[in-house]
Amino acid sequence: MEITTRLEFDAGHRIPDHKSQCRNLHGHRYAIEITLSGDIIHQDHSSENGMIMDFSDVKKIARESVVDLWDHAFLVYVNDTPVVHFLNSLPNHKTVIFPTIPTAENMASEAFKILKAQYKDTYGNHLKLERVRLYETPNSWTDALG
Repeated sequence: MEITTRLEFDAGHRIPDHKSQCRNLHGHRYAIEITLSGDIIHQDHSSENGMIMDFSDVKKIARESVVDLWDHAFLVYVNDTPVVHFLNSLPNHKTVIFPTIPTAENMASEAFKILKAQYKDTYGNHLKLERVRLYETPNSWTDALG
């Protein structure tokens, strides 16, 4: 069985060596979908009885681990030195230094790495992170798969 939930956030980025507009500072309204697989929990008197995991718990983990950190931040590649220096000169600016160029593919991959460690098989129901889907636009997305 699989479940999926979706959250949205706003963030800026740039792709330094891009051949077109994306080399400029810009932002997106991202959406992230988290898909988990597992067995349905059958545990009388448990809040999660009949579920793989409570959607509110899935969202809480995703918010705390990824979404709240990236929301209204500028995601910048660690080696994009001019932009890193510029953002560091802005007082109280929310900047996230990325180990890779913050393309949709790399963002989805990073989110997958972060979230994989967060979703635990608490109930012995074989809970597993299967996919992180990141929408850069409503019509363009990437999937990081387990």
